[in-house]
Amino acid sequence: MANQSHVQILGQGVSVWNQWRAAHPEIRPDLSGAYLTGVDLAKVDLIKANLRGTDLTQAGLHAADLTEADLTEANLEEADLTRATLIKADLTEAEVNDADLSGANLTKANLTKAALRGAKLVKADLSEATCIGAEFTGAEMAGADTTDAIFERS
Repeated sequence: MANQSHVQILGQGVSVWNQWRAAHPEIRPDLSGAYLTGVDLAKVDLIKANLRGTDLTQAGLHAADLTEADLTEANLEEADLTRATLIKADLTEAEVNDADLSGANLTKANLTKAALRGAKLVKADLSEATCIGAEFTGAEMAGADTTDAIFERS
């Protein structure tokens, strides 16, 4: 369950949140299970944040930094993740259907059993990503870097 003070700070806007993050780098934000549908979080700092089970449907995460974030079972359907940084992020069993991840950096991300049906991954970096059992039906992957990515069926 999300830390309500973290949810309240985020509710004050991205610039307030990012200032708080800069002032408290030792805190790992807990937004697990929060309802953030449709929220504009462009350029937000969610490095190492706990976003397990968070509802980010149609959220604006353009250029957001989600490095090492835990997005296990999160709902990112139709989210805008263009140019987002998801290096080493855990998206195990996340719903990422119809999301736009164009130009996103998913280097070493864990996409085990993630649903990416219809997702746009144009020029995304999936190098060294673990995609075991991930569903990419209808995904657009033109120009995506899949160097050393693991795409085994589970």
